[in-house]
Amino acid sequence: MEKYSVIGRRVPRIDAKEKVMGQAKYAADYSLADMLWCKVARAPFAHAKILNIDTSKAERLPGVKAVITGKDFNGWTWGFMATTRDEPPLAVDKVRYLHEGVAAVAAVDEDIAEEACELIKVDYEELPGVFDPEEAMKPGAPVIHAYRPNNVSVEYHWNFGDVEKAFAESYLIREDRFDTGRVVTGFLEPPASLAYYDPSGYITVWPAKQSPYFHYRHLAGCFKLPLSKIRVIQPYIGGGFGGTKNDSVAGDLCVVMLSKKTGRPVKFIYTMQEVLTTCRRRHNMTIYNKMGMTKDGILTAVESRVIGHGGAYTAIGPLTMFLTGYGTPVPYRLPNYKYDCWRVFTNNPVSAAMRGHGFTHTRFACDVQMGMMAEELGIDPVEIKMRNAIDNPKPGEIYKAVNGFKLKTCGIKEALKAVAEDEIWADKDKMAKQEGPVSYGVGLSGTAYHGGARQLGHQSCAATVRICEDGTVNLITGATDCGQGSDTVLAMIAAEELGVRYEDISIKRVDTAYTPVDPGSYGSRVTLLAGQATQFAARDAKKQLLEAGAKVWKVKSDDIEIRNSIVSLKTNPDKQMSFEKLTKIACYEGAGAVILGRGHSDYGIDEPLDFDHGTGEGGINFSFTAQTVRLGVDMETGKIDVHDFIIAHDAGVPLHPVSVESQNEGGAIQGLGQAIYECFVMEKGKTHNSTLLDYKMPRSTDVPDIKVIDIITNDPDGPFGAKEASEGSHVSTPPAVIDALHSATGVWFKELPVTPEKIVKALKEQGKWMK
Repeated sequence: MEKYSVIGRRVPRIDAKEKVMGQAKYAADYSLADMLWCKVARAPFAHAKILNIDTSKAERLPGVKAVITGKDFNGWTWGFMATTRDEPPLAVDKVRYLHEGVAAVAAVDEDIAEEACELIKVDYEELPGVFDPEEAMKPGAPVIHAYRPNNVSVEYHWNFGDVEKAFAESYLIREDRFDTGRVVTGFLEPPASLAYYDPSGYITVWPAKQSPYFHYRHLAGCFKLPLSKIRVIQPYIGGGFGGTKNDSVAGDLCVVMLSKKTGRPVKFIYTMQEVLTTCRRRHNMTIYNKMGMTKDGILTAVESRVIGHGGAYTAIGPLTMFLTGYGTPVPYRLPNYKYDCWRVFTNNPVSAAMRGHGFTHTRFACDVQMGMMAEELGIDPVEIKMRNAIDNPKPGEIYKAVNGFKLKTCGIKEALKAVAEDEIWADKDKMAKQEGPVSYGVGLSGTAYHGGARQLGHQSCAATVRICEDGTVNLITGATDCGQGSDTVLAMIAAEELGVRYEDISIKRVDTAYTPVDPGSYGSRVTLLAGQATQFAARDAKKQLLEAGAKVWKVKSDDIEIRNSIVSLKTNPDKQMSFEKLTKIACYEGAGAVILGRGHSDYGIDEPLDFDHGTGEGGINFSFTAQTVRLGVDMETGKIDVHDFIIAHDAGVPLHPVSVESQNEGGAIQGLGQAIYECFVMEKGKTHNSTLLDYKMPRSTDVPDIKVIDIITNDPDGPFGAKEASEGSHVSTPPAVIDALHSATGVWFKELPVTPEKIVKALKEQGKWMK
């Protein structure tokens, strides 16, 4: 990192002061004079026709200013694709999951709004529900949406190579069923929004959205207004992780409709119970995986049949099912691959995107299955992964996967080598021991995740760099920092490109009235796409400054350089001026000038995504992660204590090491929750553990010691060589934990999460339980 002044330094986060001092304002912190409160009335059935809604009693309650139902939205629905927009803001003809919204109230305070919801009388005709996707696919099952009579919202069938021939020639074949758990994103800030539909027909909202321009488009479509009349002002975001904070929820749209009706600002804040019972969840999936190998442990073929538990509406399901199959051919060479998937409607809450989107499911199944086959073949787990791992392409070379995507860098072998040489794995025979009732185990995984997501619709990011005459800089972008630290990284990129100090960069929060339209914060795309846009904008501004300096010094602009806010002549470094002086020259000389640099990302897409055939370039590059885990299992109670994570992550070049480390740590702990703690307990559409106390996310006391090792690959397509660093460890953690559990107990667990009850049951079945 010696060649850089800012990139690679451990600078403080740009928003640290506001957050530490409690000055950061989140959506729930905003209020306006004469503001009303919104509450949503919810259905008591998982599947029922709505025969009639009587709101008269609620409307007569003192303090109530308006009541709306689904009919107020005039048939508008939303969803990922034009053919799958099947979700209304409030149910109209029938409810499709328990606690779906059927009406909303605006009142002078929350208590009155809640009371009014209880006064709304809805006549229902309860319908038979279906809650298991495999049952929902059977003939005669209750139909959830008339336009999908078989309850399959999305299905894909891909075939690359000759899978049947490869299996016929394989020395070893395994077929296993894997199940991932029902999990939630787990943010601490619930959905909230303040909305004002002013008399001139402009909508202004302050919502908790990690992709505010999604909501901007939803509002324009729902209220039939031009985008120029929609203003989304983004507060600080208290965690996102996809799903609910990417998409709109009922409250987001109801507050705007209620504001339109009342002429007053309206605000809602969901309770955590509403989040846990009604908001977006990760797709839990059933994966029937078939894998073939040679006698030497070389992969010959994989066939995955995946059933996605979709819930009541389609949402972003088409993309989820694409990504679930798309990521299987990395990080190991796979010559033959078949993927069949079905996303199925049920009368459960809606499934959508979550950190590690799609990849978490099939990478978990494939990595665990590789470990099973290594054991059967008597091959060391590291060795079997190294034999199959994709080599890091030489500069100028490209690796092309069986389904067509391309890799210019791949650090999986280096990552596997790094964790294998660490003492946790190197001394695993000593680490994996028995002490009283506790059996210790060490596990390993090797996985991948794509970064710089480029899928459907608008993909380009943009940035503007404004040079102030005192030498400070405003960076304006539509990209969202939802807690991952991207504002810091973008400010570092701008500072490095301009040659100024990091502390002289000020980044502005998203306001759709002023900031450029942006696809959003998802798919680990902000550093790559908004980062490139920032690079280009900074270069544009710098070019203008250098031209002004060249006139004064009577040299070519290429003869001047800027570093650490000092402007100097390359051939005579003693000839200097401050960056502030250069900005004054540029702004004041002659007729004067306004220095504005503009840039937008221009990553070309060689091959657009083809959902039906499983091809296309879904991202800019791939990160690669190898991970080891050391844990202990009480062989009497099944209790698990996780002690160590070693994470070797190929993030290209870590631009901000603090953020890279914290994102790897955070992603790994979310993955740990998915592996051994978190799961909704469901019965006929009802969520029984609808509090954070009962849902059981990992606590601070459950966090192991974590060591992050940077694998430097310097990807040519990322700004300053960067790749994603936010989601890879979420993908690598579950299979590493399962491998460690096998090491400790001798049992291969194939259903997440692995709870103490499941461990005790498995130990009893195998005669290993210690009373």
